[in-house]
Formats: sequence, structure tokens, C-alpha cells
Amino acid sequence: MRLAVVGAGAVGASVVELAGEYDHEIVALADSSSAAVDDSGLDAASVLDRKRDSGRVGDADPADALEADYDVLVEATPTTLGDAEPGFSHLRRALERDRHVVLANKGPVAERYGEVRSLEADSRGSVLFEATVGGAIPVLSTIDDLNGQVTAARGILNGTANFILSRMAAEGLGYEHVLAEAQDLGVAEADPTFDVEGTDAALKCVILANVLYDDSYALEDADVEGIADLPGSALELAAEDGRTVRLIGEVADGAVRVGPRLVPETDPLSVSGTQNIVQLETSHAGRLNISGRGAGGPETASAVLADVGRLPPLE
Repeated sequence: MRLAVVGAGAVGASVVELAGEYDHEIVALADSSSAAVDDSGLDAASVLDRKRDSGRVGDADPADALEADYDVLVEATPTTLGDAEPGFSHLRRALERDRHVVLANKGPVAERYGEVRSLEADSRGSVLFEATVGGAIPVLSTIDDLNGQVTAARGILNGTANFILSRMAAEGLGYEHVLAEAQDLGVAEADPTFDVEGTDAALKCVILANVLYDDSYALEDADVEGIADLPGSALELAAEDGRTVRLIGEVADGAVRVGPRLVPETDPLSVSGTQNIVQLETSHAGRLNISGRGAGGPETASAVLADVGRLPPLE
């Protein structure tokens, strides 16, 4: 497949770097201020070196990448709330051109799912978005493979929050101390709000709800509580009872909920560090646990490229 990648952060750069190993060709790459476009194929190393050295991927306008001769648009710009722009407009333009779209950006399918499906229905292109839930973990493809059997989903879907809670529980440290440690290690952003308030996990659960119920849930439909106000004493008390606290997202009975929950220390949901885990409740196969790395450039890029491999050739 010929790929145009919009977004040159950790995920987009990793897609460009790894695409050749999957026998795909990069014909365009755009960052927020520039683009490199070559219908005969870009040299991945040269483009990424230029980005590292100058902060720009090329001399073209970012909009030129959307008009390149590609089969699949990989949308890897940062997730935005509300109108999900500019990711939604990028997706719409690709579908209007009858091209496929693979999303790493959660916004379009977390905030405008119904519109995405409507645009897809009018296009010869398809939209896939495995990378939006759980990074490298094949959550959405597993749900698709189970063909309607999945009745509910829950799990730990934010590595930053899980790292903080794991450290608080293991070392008896306070939230602010562990947050500063996570920021020093690069596990938490300088502004960790998106992670610690539960927004990131909620967006992923909203996407799961849209897939499970074929509906148009958005962030406003989720009941969300974060971990910033969780006292260290709560984890100490939990430990005395053989339990711990994790930020759990759940999609069940038509509702989306995210918040700190008590979990037995021996439960599969008590994964530590930045690990993610998703439990799927099924009609005939019982409970399935899928765990792994829920973030990271190469990890998330592997999910993007797996989606590209699932797409049919364009007619």
C-alpha cells in the first residue's frame, strides 16, 4: 500500500520508519507546518533526519499531503476534543477521494463516530482504528473476530495513571511525589491532566462503546473520575485487605464509566507500571484478558500497520 502520514510525532515517525518492513511505501509525510511529498516514494531516513535537524519534514504545504497519490491516509495528529479537528477533516478529505483511512488519532471515532461511519458508507474507502484503543494490544480486531459475542469490556487503558498508582501502592509515596517522578522519567507529560483526570481512558472506552453498541457515544456520555485527589491512605487501606487501586474503564449495559476501583492484588487487572489490560466479556468464550504495551511510538505504529494490512486493495 502507498501511505500518506499526517502527523510526525512519535507514532507518525514510527509508521514512516517501519512501513518498509511491512512492504508499504510512504509517499507523503506532513507535520504541523510542512510536508514532504513524492509519488515515487520518500526516503524514510532522510525525511526523519530532516525533521530531527530542522523541525520540518519538507518544503511543501501540509495540505499537499492530503492530495498526494496514496492508498491509505494514516491520521496520527494529536487527539483533540469536541469537533475532533483537524483529524476529522483529514479523514473526510481522504474518504471523499475514495481512499482508506487508518487512525491513531482518537478524536474522530471518540467524538464524531456517527459522522465517520456515514462518510465511510458513501466512500469506496474504509476506516480502521485499532491503534486508538490500547496501543499495541489487538483489542478492536479481537472484538471484530468474535463477531458480536462481546457483551462488555473493562480494563486499564492509561499507562501514566497506572504507573502512578503502582508506585504509590508499592512505595507508600504520595501522588505529587510519584507524579514528579513520572514526569522526570518521561512517563507523564509536563501537563498530565489528560491522563490523571481519566480523559484519555474515557475516550478509549467511548470508542469501545461505539464499536460494541454501533452507536454515537462521545466523551460527554462518560462518567469520569480521575486519580489526582486519591489519598495515599486509600492505597494503604486497600493493601491491608489484599487489594490495590487501579483506574478502571468499563463499558457495560450501555454505560461508560472510568474511575479508581478496588482490585484484588491477585486479579489480572492489577498489572503494574505502564502496562495496559483489557478484559472482554463474551457470550460463549467467557472472559478474555488481553494485555501489553498501551502506548509508545513503535508499539502504536505496529497497530497502525496491522490495520493497513487488513485493508483491501482499492479498485
